[in-house]
Amino acid sequence: MTVFKAFIKIFNKNKSIIIMYSVILILFSVFNMQTSDHSMSFSAEKPNVLIINQDENIGITKDLISYLEKNSKKVKVEKDEDKINDALFYRDVNYVIYIPSGYRKDFLNHKNPKISIKSTKDYYASLAEMLLQRYLKVADTYLATIDDEESIIRYIHDTLNKNVKVEVTSKLDTGHLQKAKLYYNFMNYSVLAGSVYIICLILYSFNEEKIRKRTSISSMNSKRFNQSLLLSNGLFAILLWGFYILLSFLLLGSIMMSVHGGLLILNSFVFAFCALALSFLIGNLVHNKNAINGIVNVLALGSSFLCGAFVPIEWLPKLVLNIAHFLPSYYYIMNNELIVTTEDFSIGMLQPILVNFGIILLFSILFIMISYFVSKTHNKKD
Repeated sequence: MTVFKAFIKIFNKNKSIIIMYSVILILFSVFNMQTSDHSMSFSAEKPNVLIINQDENIGITKDLISYLEKNSKKVKVEKDEDKINDALFYRDVNYVIYIPSGYRKDFLNHKNPKISIKSTKDYYASLAEMLLQRYLKVADTYLATIDDEESIIRYIHDTLNKNVKVEVTSKLDTGHLQKAKLYYNFMNYSVLAGSVYIICLILYSFNEEKIRKRTSISSMNSKRFNQSLLLSNGLFAILLWGFYILLSFLLLGSIMMSVHGGLLILNSFVFAFCALALSFLIGNLVHNKNAINGIVNVLALGSSFLCGAFVPIEWLPKLVLNIAHFLPSYYYIMNNELIVTTEDFSIGMLQPILVNFGIILLFSILFIMISYFVSKTHNKKD
């Protein structure tokens, strides 16, 4: 009880730091929700295409030009190669198509005529290339079995005008789940920073020379003292975690009542326990109060950047991800990614999530064992 009272007294003096990290988490979440509310829609922009036709504008040649003009932006540039090259350089034109003289005749005679092109080699040029190749492949397919030009053109139209009906069968509420994922990913920073800062300050106070000597001559043995200290720190970690979970319900709403929300909460609880164990270890290793701020910045910010809390994990280079494998934050954030993209929570689908749980718990056990060893070594020296 004496240890717990001292813990509460020290915590009250430093509770402002928890408030600061909580405000950061709230501000980040609100900002994220505002940006996420703008629906992401896709609209294919037409490329700027210049067509230089040296053939007769009839038959298959005319149809090819009509198809390209329908699906792209027709650009007018003087038929001068220097002017064309300038237009490509300044991106006024993305794709230049040169239809050679005699193209229609050679095509119908199965001579496989070549169409020359010039390109900016960007996204729009690739789109124009796709349009051209799509038409030519369909035309070649029908030419292999049909000799009549009008029939070939008609069949080409029938094929290219077909629309594929896309039906979304997933029932995932992806918009709200993405918000939840980003919130819980950012919790990596808030939980780590808050736990390490407060617990390290508390352990620093208990590890001061006068307090440590007074404890060593008291009736409480070191094992019981460490257990009381760990339990007090554990209560703080649970309260901190619970506060952030309550915030998630207020900010994210009904999605937290789903299976996905429950797994995100469970994942954050396992990570909060790991953060507690890591904080307890660092608190037993660090005996310089001024160094605590630096450790918090390196540990919380560093792991958040390396493991994908701030930057989407798919954007991180392979070298960074290889380093991140040595940090528990990586497995916590990977679990968040897996949870929000899983629809069928069968045993097989849950296996990688459970494996990550196990790895985080192994980190926790390792941290606790090392911290007890360090604490016992210090007590022997005293």
